[in-house]
Amino acid sequence: MTAIRRLPETIVNRIAAGEVVERPAAAVKELVENSIDAGASRIEVVVRDGGRSLIAVTDDGCGMGRDELAMAVERHATSKLPDDDLWHIATLGFRGEALPSIGAVSRLALTSRTGDDAHAWSLTIDAGRVGAVEPAAHPPGTRVEVRDLFYATPARLRFLKATATELGHITDAVHRLAMAHPTVAFQVSDGARTPVKLPAVAGDGAQARLERLAAVMGRAFSDNALPIDAEREGISVTGFAGLPTLNRTTTAQQFLFVNGRAVRDRLLYGAVRGAYQDVLAGGRHPLVALFLDIAPELVDVNVHPTKAEVRFRDAGLVRGLIVAALRHALAGAGHRAATSVADAAIAAVRTDGVASGRTMTYRFPAPRPRLSRGLAEQAAPFHAPLFGGSATPPASPEPASPDGHDPAAAYPLGAARAQVHGTYVIAQTADGIVIVDQHAAHERLVQERIKAALAAGGVPRQGLLIPEVVELEDAAADRIAGRADELAELGLLIERFGPGAVLVREVPALLVEVDAAGLVRDLADDMVEVGEALSLKDRLGDVSARMACHSSVRAGRRLNIAEMNALLRDMEATPLAGQCSHGRPTYVELRLADIERLFGRR
Repeated sequence: MTAIRRLPETIVNRIAAGEVVERPAAAVKELVENSIDAGASRIEVVVRDGGRSLIAVTDDGCGMGRDELAMAVERHATSKLPDDDLWHIATLGFRGEALPSIGAVSRLALTSRTGDDAHAWSLTIDAGRVGAVEPAAHPPGTRVEVRDLFYATPARLRFLKATATELGHITDAVHRLAMAHPTVAFQVSDGARTPVKLPAVAGDGAQARLERLAAVMGRAFSDNALPIDAEREGISVTGFAGLPTLNRTTTAQQFLFVNGRAVRDRLLYGAVRGAYQDVLAGGRHPLVALFLDIAPELVDVNVHPTKAEVRFRDAGLVRGLIVAALRHALAGAGHRAATSVADAAIAAVRTDGVASGRTMTYRFPAPRPRLSRGLAEQAAPFHAPLFGGSATPPASPEPASPDGHDPAAAYPLGAARAQVHGTYVIAQTADGIVIVDQHAAHERLVQERIKAALAAGGVPRQGLLIPEVVELEDAAADRIAGRADELAELGLLIERFGPGAVLVREVPALLVEVDAAGLVRDLADDMVEVGEALSLKDRLGDVSARMACHSSVRAGRRLNIAEMNALLRDMEATPLAGQCSHGRPTYVELRLADIERLFGRR
């Protein structure tokens, strides 16, 4: 070992740069955040080679004068902590590390001008060597050019990905900042194309935010988003959450912000997962954009140089607020399902399908030429429907609703018309049809009834005429018997019945034709995952879903019109009825326009 010595300033800056600027997207994020803090209304980013050879960020913010420009490239020099108080941070940047860190590993050029200066000032840094401040021509605002990023640390270049991948990370970083600041216009281009072009949105309310979210996350999200607005003890959460039937296989479409800062926090992601656990299958993730506003002294953003992690003083309060807000919004959605369900159904018909070992392609004929009014009037009688020689169709046997209107138009899910394959209920609405999976729908109804009964004081039980003996492995029987008291609160009364068996004496009165043996076996398997730490009430959604699955109206059971309509009305009155316990849609709604497109009429 050699003697301890102080490292050269250039080496210190390069070491620090490795924490702040890990890839081109990190440099873009830091520079764009500076532009937002400067009050810019328009920010333009130009990159080359995924940010390797060039990153240029131009804004129309307040700019910097000559002295400020020289100070801005010094380590830990910032204008964003006027009182030196790290507990009241009101800006995105505050550490004063971005510009010197970027300048330590690249060729950096800054040009800036305030509204009061007659001309701009320019400054260059080459691998940490700072040049002189010189006059320059530039409109009010700032332009930062980063050339040959990481040329001073060649080892870092080997860890960069393909140009398209790095550009994707840059796009994602700008998108996250744009979502939190809809009144600012953003543009990202690489010379060949412009992957980000977001004009400023007028206003700063919920509608303006939703418009910006639609531009980033897609129109499908805005069409199927539920507004979130809740507050507790001075902490508020706003934003939008997608319906459960609009989901993805990853969390890439989950965006979380704390005081306008995009963060990646396990606590917040866990809160979203917990709120959706009763309505999504494993491996599926909802689409959300949540904005948490909290007093600066209640959150620590100075955890990591990238400022992507935060620590809350009362993490439990924050998590509880997010879970409650999301669950309230989901319950308020009622039977609503995502419009993407119908779009997926239509797409499945339009795309190629495989049947009988050959490929089938649906092709629609071109629309018929439009007839003149005279020819159309003469042809009309030949197109009239034939009902026993009469041009008037027979009256529908469906009874009218209490207000005298057609039931198809009186209810959101319409009136039942038929059941096909003993599984699907076909209902007619005012402007289309609804196809309901009777088992999935009834499963959700039963689950919500069990949860409501437990919240009201306990699940009513009914005794079995002949108690059922369920044979299990010794370990499974022990698990079930050990939870007998908790299961009794949920409406399932069991007792030990010798080695490797339990006796089911009572079941929840809400369950119809329950498969007691199958239910007990599945609950025993589920308890392996629950473990001893959690009570069954903590996993009420999973337990009630399991009970509902073993007692719901089975596929293949014939229903009459009254039973089908009763199912539809219950769905309309039940929260979360748009999806079953596993996150699958309970119904698909097709508008007349959708059906006409299927037949090539549109």
